[in-house]
Amino acid sequence: MKVYRTDEIRNVVLLGHGGSGKTSLVEAMLYVSGATNRMGKIADSNTVSDFDKEEQKRGFSIGTSLIPIEWEKAKINILDTPGYFDFVGEVEEAVSAADAAVIVVSGKAGVQVGTEKAWELCDKYNLPRMIYVTEMDVDDASFRQVVADLTEKYGKKIAPHFQPIRENEKLVGYINIIKNAGRRYTGLGQREECEIPDYCKPNLEILRDSLMEAVAETSEEFMERYFNGDEFSVEEIRAAMRTEVMDGDIVPVAMGSNLQAQGVANLLSDIVRFFPSPDKRSCVGINRRTNEIFEANYDFAKSKTAYVFKTMVDPFIGKYSFVKVCSGVLKGDDVLYNADTDAEEKPGKLYTLCGNKPSEVSELFAGDIGAIAKLTNTRTGDTLSVKNNPVSYARTDFSVPYTYMKYRVKNKGDEDKVSQALARMTAEDITLKTVNDSENRQSLLYGMGEQHLEIVASKLASRYKVEITLETPKVAFRETIRKNSDVDSKYKKQSGGHGQYGHVKMKFEPSGDLETPFVFEECVVGGAVPKNYFPAVEKGLQESVVKGPLAGYPVVGVKATLYDGSYHPVDSSEMAFKTATIQAFKKGFMEASPVLLEPIASLKVTVPDDYTGDVMGDLNKRRGRVLGMTPVAGGKQVIEADIPMTGLFGYCTTLRSMTGGRGTYAYTFARYEQAPSDVQEKEIAARAADE
Repeated sequence: MKVYRTDEIRNVVLLGHGGSGKTSLVEAMLYVSGATNRMGKIADSNTVSDFDKEEQKRGFSIGTSLIPIEWEKAKINILDTPGYFDFVGEVEEAVSAADAAVIVVSGKAGVQVGTEKAWELCDKYNLPRMIYVTEMDVDDASFRQVVADLTEKYGKKIAPHFQPIRENEKLVGYINIIKNAGRRYTGLGQREECEIPDYCKPNLEILRDSLMEAVAETSEEFMERYFNGDEFSVEEIRAAMRTEVMDGDIVPVAMGSNLQAQGVANLLSDIVRFFPSPDKRSCVGINRRTNEIFEANYDFAKSKTAYVFKTMVDPFIGKYSFVKVCSGVLKGDDVLYNADTDAEEKPGKLYTLCGNKPSEVSELFAGDIGAIAKLTNTRTGDTLSVKNNPVSYARTDFSVPYTYMKYRVKNKGDEDKVSQALARMTAEDITLKTVNDSENRQSLLYGMGEQHLEIVASKLASRYKVEITLETPKVAFRETIRKNSDVDSKYKKQSGGHGQYGHVKMKFEPSGDLETPFVFEECVVGGAVPKNYFPAVEKGLQESVVKGPLAGYPVVGVKATLYDGSYHPVDSSEMAFKTATIQAFKKGFMEASPVLLEPIASLKVTVPDDYTGDVMGDLNKRRGRVLGMTPVAGGKQVIEADIPMTGLFGYCTTLRSMTGGRGTYAYTFARYEQAPSDVQEKEIAARAADE
């Protein structure tokens, strides 16, 4: 692929609900642009962007793929993203590198949750956007309905500039509203001029009027001409639309059929025509040496800098770091400096990837997207620059994974292989996290949802040939006491030669401090227990609180006082006193009204107003206590509640099904509270069954 200058580049992310047709649109774009000679199909597992075995097996995108397309002397870097919410991290990576977005909407399914989420992402990143309605070749698709729903949701900025011509429920052509001219399809991706059918004219008039009104609002001169009844030329309309699209004041709506490659050429032309090149958007970092602002602004004349927005680790083709060049011109023989890790990197070669197929390029201009292989000290979110001008850009704001499962390695001896494979996968997927919970002796895997974690387990088996099982994790309960106890414990063992003798009298009571396992005091009078055995008593307590006598959970909030005892001048030893203390603790703890404490989380659930009743009802079922509600922008409410950690298992899936995917949640650990008796009994029974 030839080298493109900054003004010839368009970086476009495809967003939309799962199954709306993003990947098949990419196939049609590749075919229409001449990059491929036949279109792949998701059902045949042969599409360019769904190259991963898991994607082919499941029939939907899991990762973002980069597809460069050459069209009308421009290079369009298409970022094809997953539509399912479990893979939102991939979408956030792509959006951070894009300069504009095409929101793909199914003409059959209409505006869905994924459409709304895509729009919100564009608002967050201030991205110019277009809407492309797919499946117009399907019987019950309705372009008019989609436009009506979009207008109701987002107002007058929705501006269709194509209108379908349908005969016998089939898409046979379209009307270009800007040119006021009809086109009829003659073959796959082919078209010719035609008359505008009479039945299309009433709707055409409405659509053209609203488009002209939007164009008129771009300047006072245009407004005057509009009121005088003057016609705008095609060039004037397009120039005005380009300005409005870049400002986000107009969102053009196009349509077509991916399978028939209809409407795709128009979409590609619109991307080149209406979307900004990278240099039309600002890009600012900070110079790490001087702490001054570095205005990169995708200027190819400035010092070289690039932001690593994604990492791909493939067992067959290796590791690729996807970069967006923010300033300067990147070349293969450059020596780059990573200020985040204070390491130099030598790219050697630069690539542009089409799916998983790398093609070498000699250089990448500012604003272009490419990939560098085998960068050892560079991760997603790092900035590459030159040593005498070290620059860093703000890291992408990724969603936090809250769903977690315990994982167990299936085959003994595979532990190292699993941890190495997971290290690679977490480098590739920012929303995947592994945590070693030593307290409960379990390994935890955090992700965006249960499907995300299932796919991770499946990838480990297919890619890395190691297997794990996912199980419900243990919750970090604690044990404490509510009353006082007084214990006399003697450890005595007689055998040939030296015996063992340790005798302690101890009091146990609540310390009132649930942050600290235990407090040890001694008030022994008259040397009943010599001072040199006090550390042994304390050591016995230290060992006892690790695994409590009630259900095997760590102990907190206990005060232990050694007040008396006895010793033997020959047989007493540290070991004997430690053992006597362990026995005393077990007995004293169980006599002091022991209770289980459960972890409580502070939960915030953000949902549209319509769902607040259902969500609060569900929280009550999970033993949650709703503390209040706060209205936020977009007709949503933030419900704040305290909830036991056990009540959060499976919450992600329940919340999505309850709110149609519109609800989100976040939580943090708050404190420990006494568990209800039924929960306590269940945990004690589970512990007894384990032993």
